[in-house]
Amino acid sequence: MTVEGTNRADEQLSLLGMEQGSEGPEELGGARIAYKDTSTILTRASGFMSDYDFTLNPYRGCAFGCPYCYAAFFTRDTAEQDSWGRWVEVKSNALAKLRRMRTPLEGARIYMSSVTDPYQPIERHLQLVRSLLEELVNLQPRLVVQTRSPLVTRDVDLLGQLRTVRVNMTVTTDDDEVRQAFEPRCSPIDARLRAIAEVHEAGLPASITMTPLLPVADPTSFAQRLLATGVTHFVVQPFHTGRSRFVAGTGKAALAMVEERSWTQERYRETVEVLRALLPTLDEGREGFAPA
Repeated sequence: MTVEGTNRADEQLSLLGMEQGSEGPEELGGARIAYKDTSTILTRASGFMSDYDFTLNPYRGCAFGCPYCYAAFFTRDTAEQDSWGRWVEVKSNALAKLRRMRTPLEGARIYMSSVTDPYQPIERHLQLVRSLLEELVNLQPRLVVQTRSPLVTRDVDLLGQLRTVRVNMTVTTDDDEVRQAFEPRCSPIDARLRAIAEVHEAGLPASITMTPLLPVADPTSFAQRLLATGVTHFVVQPFHTGRSRFVAGTGKAALAMVEERSWTQERYRETVEVLRALLPTLDEGREGFAPA
């Protein structure tokens, strides 16, 4: 690393309250942690996210490692795909990059995050996302936060300072046995529902995203639990069963579990119809992820 690069790294680590050479843990939750600079912290949105101006991913990889996660397909090589969930890369200079942005961000539509979870376990230690939110409060974009972690409640104070914001909490099933099978490293269902209820009670716009919807034991009871959070906007999306969408060691494992539970398209549609009848608003697919 050049002297200039070292100075930049030192500056970023200082901003995060860390010292050079001791950025943070090297392993956490079964995932190896690496610390690397990034060329940019905001990426021009495209494809499914094309209604946004930028996506913001403070990390590469995700320690949650859900076997159905589409983000595995955006990794650099098959080795990273096959080891999805067992590595995380921290974008060490993320805050410095955001502070040096020349593009005005007031009113810009930003989605955090599209290929990682901003509140995965390493965030509790580094508070990288919190440092980015502190800067975003000064810049005032239109921000949507997507997570499946109750840790998001830690930042309600900062999120409340954004003029336009929404928090999406992913809840994929009503059955913790199913959750344990598909999302073993993620928080239990009740913990997520309590968290999004807290976000709603703080006066922040909130959504519950059932994406993808995994096997549901009791759709009516599930709807009642969702309604008890106070949230009024919900999004649903099917589990994609086309084998061409999956990679070895990742999607195939999820497909096998879905097939074992006979979670067919017919059962998905029946469940959605029950939810649609009981929930005040239920969007399906891309329309549910519109910018705040």
